[in-house]
Amino acid sequence: MDELVRSAKMKKRKIKYDSIEYSPSVIARKVVMYAILTLISVAFVAPIAFMFLGSFKMTKELTRVPFKWMPDSFNFTNFKAVFEKIPFFLYLKNTLIIVFFNMIGSLVSNSLVAYGFSRIKWPGRDKVFILVIVTMILPFQITMVPLYLMFNKWGWIGTFLPLTFTCFFGYPFYIFLIRQFLIGLPAELSESAKIDGAGEFRIFWQLTLPLAKPVLATVAIFAFMKSWNDYIGPLIFLSDQKLYTLSLAASMLKSNLDPQWTVLLALGSMMVMPVLILFFVLQKYFIQGVTMSGIKG
Repeated sequence: MDELVRSAKMKKRKIKYDSIEYSPSVIARKVVMYAILTLISVAFVAPIAFMFLGSFKMTKELTRVPFKWMPDSFNFTNFKAVFEKIPFFLYLKNTLIIVFFNMIGSLVSNSLVAYGFSRIKWPGRDKVFILVIVTMILPFQITMVPLYLMFNKWGWIGTFLPLTFTCFFGYPFYIFLIRQFLIGLPAELSESAKIDGAGEFRIFWQLTLPLAKPVLATVAIFAFMKSWNDYIGPLIFLSDQKLYTLSLAASMLKSNLDPQWTVLLALGSMMVMPVLILFFVLQKYFIQGVTMSGIKG
């Protein structure tokens, strides 16, 4: 008898839940929500689709009226022109060198600094952290001239050092992300390791870093995108065309007399692909790292 009563109550509760889940108001809210998300997605995807499809068009197809999204025929001459007009692989190598050292420097320096701000107690720690965060409001244009004068005095202008060496001294935003993530890790883990005789560096290397993979992947993606798309830095510090990056190559293709838009779109499509591939490979860690870093105080 009790089983029948319990079963009847569960069925009644299930019907109640189902009626709430599929009520007209809930369905209407979901439709509105998905419609808004769809419009936002289209707004972000449309420029990328225009660039990718435009890379297969001829110049006259880009400017014709009425506008047509799809090319008349998929023409690969624009991609071939990229290799003919610029030394693509040389610029790609230069870009990858800068990107590699930026990622390594960002992961090493920012994780160490963030560990000191989150897991080690020392006098004035929070005040120094606030000071580091305040430096985020300074745009690069303010520090650009002092940095150029300093690097010029050291003889670094015309080398990759100004674009790579500074990444080994931390970046406020990355420090903030990693620090917020590490705060959420249980303090008992470090205390137990200290009881077993582990030092701070061993705790950092063998215990903290493996647990911080999501936020480290997030920082790696941000560092990759920052250095991959950087235009101002290479424009200021690189004087030899043999050291140019792909971002500078894009500006070379866009001349006032003959703007080669289709070739520029082809180069843009080639530059976007590594970023998209990296994001999709590390997508799970990226989302987890951002969400877990942003909900802690």
